[in-house]
Amino acid sequence: MINGRVVLQRFPAGGPRGSWPAEEYANRRRQEGQPAEVVMDLATDAFLVIVRGPVAEPVG
Repeated sequence: MINGRVVLQRFPAGGPRGSWPAEEYANRRRQEGQPAEVVMDLATDAFLVIVRGPVAEPVG
């Protein structure tokens, strides 16, 4: 956990045209009940899917 955030997944910023893998991944996590969001890490040129605070375990 860094600054109260947990990084769930990293995605390179140079993905295929028309593809939003970080947003798609975050959406799946939200459907599972995690408050996932996408942020840009300029230092590594990557999109990060994060949750703020502790991660809730998926149900099922």
